[in-house]
Amino acid sequence: MQAVFLDKGTFSDGVDLPAPTGISDYVTYDDTPKDNEVILARCKDADIIITNKVQINADVIAKLPKLKLIQLTATGMNNVDQDACTKHNIALYNVAGYAVKSVPEHTFMLMLTAMRASIHYHQKVVDGTWQGNGNFCLLDIPLIDLEDKTLGIIGVGTIGKRVTEIARAFGMSVLWAEHQGRAPRNEDYTTFEDVLAQSDVLSLHCPLNEQTQHLINADTLAKMAKQPLIVNVARGGVVDSQALTDAINNEQIIGYASDVFEQEPITDEDPLLSISDHPRVIFSPHNAWGSKSAQETLWEMLSKQVADFINKH
Repeated sequence: MQAVFLDKGTFSDGVDLPAPTGISDYVTYDDTPKDNEVILARCKDADIIITNKVQINADVIAKLPKLKLIQLTATGMNNVDQDACTKHNIALYNVAGYAVKSVPEHTFMLMLTAMRASIHYHQKVVDGTWQGNGNFCLLDIPLIDLEDKTLGIIGVGTIGKRVTEIARAFGMSVLWAEHQGRAPRNEDYTTFEDVLAQSDVLSLHCPLNEQTQHLINADTLAKMAKQPLIVNVARGGVVDSQALTDAINNEQIIGYASDVFEQEPITDEDPLLSISDHPRVIFSPHNAWGSKSAQETLWEMLSKQVADFINKH
């Protein structure tokens, strides 16, 4: 079978990505533009498309009669028209569970960096501010400990549970948020509104769907009584960027640490860029998932899925 990998450049250069067993013709591209004609030209002879973030819509799927499988190198499936896959009898696979170390550790990197204003203090060391101050230490922005703070988690899957374990090792109390508008399913969960009100840090790990689109908005931000830090390693669309920016400027929340944005790469028009100099705001370019070991694990899982598919066909 022929396979085409449309955006191999989303992986690190040092990660080996051999063709899965059973693929006889393997073509890779570092990047593929959002252009249906380019996608069609590259995939016209492919039995299998491998992609991370290239959008494959119904028009493209309908014009690829040889296509048998779209294999995503990610968990989210929003970039592919799933109904069109079903209509044309094309299998659609994703990969889940590969970043159970990488994302939780990245979550705490963001959390600690914001709570201790680390980028702010790094800059004060290198730009001469500390030297000009003359004191043996500089403490113009308070350092905030995690111990004894309450962490609210929205999205309690494998990653949310691992974040819970790490948080408790730091001495934090953890609240799991029930879905908005629902009563807690059991004693492990707390109502969504109570989690907003009680959290010193709010960590987002939920999928993006109709229920979670702009879940963090002006109304929900107003319910955050303790002015929390918000950490977003879910999806950019879970947060209303303008409302979040306003909340920082109005001191409704203490800070924002995010790996994800409504459009990626982030656009110059994104209001979040206007708060990038805030000492408790930190951004990373959607790479929480991508530790070297996570990428290697992902490719092993993907290769097995593709090989198993080929064996059955």
